[in-house]
Formats: sequence, structure tokens, C-alpha cells
Amino acid sequence: MKQQFFKISLAGDLGSGKSTVSAILKDRFNAEIVSIGKIQRGMAAELNMDTCEFNKYQETHPEFDKILDGKLAEYEKLDGNYIFDSRMAWHFVPSAFSVYLACEPKEAARRVIGANREDEAYDSVDEAYSRLTLRRQREQKRYYDFYEVDITDLTNYDAVVDTTERTPEQVAEEIIRVWENYIENK
Repeated sequence: MKQQFFKISLAGDLGSGKSTVSAILKDRFNAEIVSIGKIQRGMAAELNMDTCEFNKYQETHPEFDKILDGKLAEYEKLDGNYIFDSRMAWHFVPSAFSVYLACEPKEAARRVIGANREDEAYDSVDEAYSRLTLRRQREQKRYYDFYEVDITDLTNYDAVVDTTERTPEQVAEEIIRVWENYIENK
């Protein structure tokens, strides 16, 4: 019998807790986190751009998406425990159990402000909400234009977890529960 590895992709709304939940799952399953957001932020910094500017830039420079997608696709061939913090891992690593993390947009904006990321500074929840909404719309359009997939189509995912009123630990436990159920019934 082939060994069962923990491969899971976390996609979802901006500010839904993907990075925080990934860190919890990493410790629980001794898994490596593959964060496309971190890689993308690094690319943006190299071009002296913030995340929003870089997302807009990517609309006319698909070579950056191709680099990121190639990195993801390589994991389909690898054994091991991986957590993919990525909007498109469900597409490029189809063997991974895919989870969509949903969050009410104003709560997500509050969380992003609270994360104090250097490349995402906002003066108010309303500003964060507006800019995150625009970023999400651009990402959705870009992925549809490039791959003809809708990242907001929840049928793309094995599970959907609403994080709005849950702690990251509760979200991680819910993901583990649905993943274990999935493995048992596979």
C-alpha cells in the first residue's frame, strides 16, 4: 500500500487566514509550507512594487504567473507532506486535498490590517476593503483570462470552510476533520 502523504491546498479570500492556518497545520503534520504569496511578494519587492501594484503588473506580464505555476506543478510529482498556500494549487497540484477559506470581506480587511505586512499598509478598514476587493477582482480576471478557471467557483474545491467567526485553531481542526473523512472514504 502506498504511503499516505498530507498534501493540502489552501485557497480563499484575501484575509481568510490561509497563512496562519498553514502554520498550524505545518506543525501538526510536519509539513513544508509552499507559499505562493511569499514568493510573489518577493518578486514584487525586486521590482520595487507593493502587492497590489504587482498584481496589476502581472495582468500584462504573464511570465510571472508561469514561473509561479511551474513551481507549483512540480509538487504534483513529489512525495511528502506539503501545504500549498496558493490561489491556484488546486489546479496545478490536483492530487492535493483542496480547501477554500471564506471570510466576510470587512472582517478580512480588519485581519489584513492587523497582520501589519510591510507591503500592505492601509489607513482604514474601508481603504483595505476597497483595495482588497479590487485586487481580488483583478486576480479572478487574470486567472480566468490565463487558464479559463474561476477561482471563486466553490465546486473547484474538496471543502469550503468559513473562517469569519472562527479562530485559526478551530479552522485548522475543521480542515483536519474533513481531510480525515475524505481519506477514510477515498
